[in-house]
Amino acid sequence: MAMQPWFPDAKLGIFIHWGIYAVDGVQESWSFFEGDVPHDQYMAQLDRFTAAKYDPREWAELFARAGARYAVLTSRHHDGVALWDTAQGDLNVVRHTPAGRDLLGPYADALRDQGLKVGFYYAHNDWNHPDYASTRYEGRPPEQEDNPYAEVPKEREDLEAWARYLDYRDAQVRELCTRYRPDVLWFDGEWERTEEQWRIGELAELIRSEVPDCVLNARVLSEGDYATPEQGVPIVPPEGPWELCLTINDSWGYRHHDHNHKSTGQLIRYFTETIGAGGNLLLDVGPKEDGTIPAEQVERLEGLGAWIARHADAVYGTVRGLPAGHHYGPSTLSTDRRTLYLTVFDIPRGSIGVRGLRTPVHRVSVLGTGTELGHKVIGGLHEAPGVLWIDAPAAANLDDYATVLAVELDGELDLYRGGGRF
Repeated sequence: MAMQPWFPDAKLGIFIHWGIYAVDGVQESWSFFEGDVPHDQYMAQLDRFTAAKYDPREWAELFARAGARYAVLTSRHHDGVALWDTAQGDLNVVRHTPAGRDLLGPYADALRDQGLKVGFYYAHNDWNHPDYASTRYEGRPPEQEDNPYAEVPKEREDLEAWARYLDYRDAQVRELCTRYRPDVLWFDGEWERTEEQWRIGELAELIRSEVPDCVLNARVLSEGDYATPEQGVPIVPPEGPWELCLTINDSWGYRHHDHNHKSTGQLIRYFTETIGAGGNLLLDVGPKEDGTIPAEQVERLEGLGAWIARHADAVYGTVRGLPAGHHYGPSTLSTDRRTLYLTVFDIPRGSIGVRGLRTPVHRVSVLGTGTELGHKVIGGLHEAPGVLWIDAPAAANLDDYATVLAVELDGELDLYRGGGRF
């Protein structure tokens, strides 16, 4: 499928890890899988998951203020607890928690009311399903030890049970598609089986038969539309569409003790570096069990959104900017390739240089204030252009977090990538 044009221009999405694990503030699913929390204790959180203050309209309004264009909510994590009243199995928050209602429908409606695209996370694997640990992936790396929640010894394989599990997964995915018409399906857990075992081709065909324009992440393997690195901007970014998923603190879901929040300034750096390399940032929040988003995370979303609003021209309607080495900082390029946006994080101590720029420069200004800056080209020999030197902005024109310079070109961007005369 051709990539939907809204996705690479979205730039910012919000990832939402919300489930029963927020009650005790334990790690989502992995805490019982790895034995950190007894399984019975983990599942007992069902009795105290209330969603009592869940207001998806407040979520959607916050995400819109943050500058996001889409959001992705964990419809079902590896623990198998569905956030909607699924007809497949019995493990969901409608039937077994005080929340007692579908949490996905109001979320989808609220996002669409704000003009945001609707995404759902869904785990291929379900460590609570009785038919899941019925086969194994023989090709897994040896350091990944067998776990009884995930697989069985070869001699105990039950391929009929495995087929039932896949039918269950497919039926749940069909429910998500037919009930909520998602714009994005964000899969996870693919590492536990091969593409053939997962029946990936059939799964993708199912999804696209119901929602043809749905965007799929790379964890549907060969059927994925974009790459999904986690927790760190790639040094060499993927060539095609991609997205960095990143936590605000060190946790995906809500954890009481985790106060190691990235600052607003750090998040702006992640964001500008990501979009400058052609990706989207999928920034994670972990609501409490009652549905409220922690104040520290709200504050950072508001701060990021305020910066984006001041620099929207350098964000939306742009593509990846200069390769490394041309400018000491991220950059983006307008889609007509005639305006280059340079991000400057620190207070300049002198002129700002841009190397390898062949296209003449018409004007340079500070985005947000409009103040024009002097500029000139010095040096160059034969095919190698000189360096564009831009006068440093005055203190009054510097942004508290990151200043953006708009470099208007007399034509489309043309870069020199050679080695000069030898």
